[in-house]
Amino acid sequence: MTRTDGRANDEIRPIKITRHYVKYAEGSCLIEVGDTRVICTATVEEKTPVFLKGTGSGWITAEYGMIPRSCQTRAPRDAGKLSVSGRTQEIQRLVGRSLRSIVDLHALGERTIWLDCDVIQADGGTRTASVNGAFVALVDALNGLKKQGIVKKLPINDLIGAVSVGVVENEECLDLSYQEDSHAAVDMNVIMTASGRYVEIQGTAETMPFSRNRLNKLLDFAQKGVNDIVAQLREALADVL
Repeated sequence: MTRTDGRANDEIRPIKITRHYVKYAEGSCLIEVGDTRVICTATVEEKTPVFLKGTGSGWITAEYGMIPRSCQTRAPRDAGKLSVSGRTQEIQRLVGRSLRSIVDLHALGERTIWLDCDVIQADGGTRTASVNGAFVALVDALNGLKKQGIVKKLPINDLIGAVSVGVVENEECLDLSYQEDSHAAVDMNVIMTASGRYVEIQGTAETMPFSRNRLNKLLDFAQKGVNDIVAQLREALADVL
């Protein structure tokens, strides 16, 4: 199979990260993954959800949205609906879970960090790009707390990366574009730490069941992709990490 952008099957798309993209946020970036672009911001709030009050633990949560013409056709804003879509809720929870997994929430103290991920252009992999961009915004926000003396050290236990894998035209592929994702027989999103531990695996057979051997190959591709992504995240945050 020849991929539309000429990549090898186990190659990620080009990534560009622009930090401090939004003036007022404690942490922010524009992350570009191929033709997918997401603005991620981190906001520090000096309170926690009620269920954490008095525990000494902080919280990290996320919101996700796509602007109406981020796609090939206009998608109505969630703000105009009675509730957000199931897909939006799923991605918000994914981003929040992923970032909480690598942060020492007790070291954060009783405060909340809101991660807002706004897709301004979508060409596949918006949820994985959101996890990666949100990590950059989060690190900058936490570094701001460290500089102010609010936390003693950066309360991060590991780096994290997210990438998609799938089966397209009966071949395993890494980091699917929209065109590939839209007719993939298997679609999977993998979130891993830099140390090689899994945070989340979301895998679905869209048109055909897949074997354990194929799953293993997809996970091998995902680990390679995450390693490549983490290396770029580490480079982008070299002055902080």
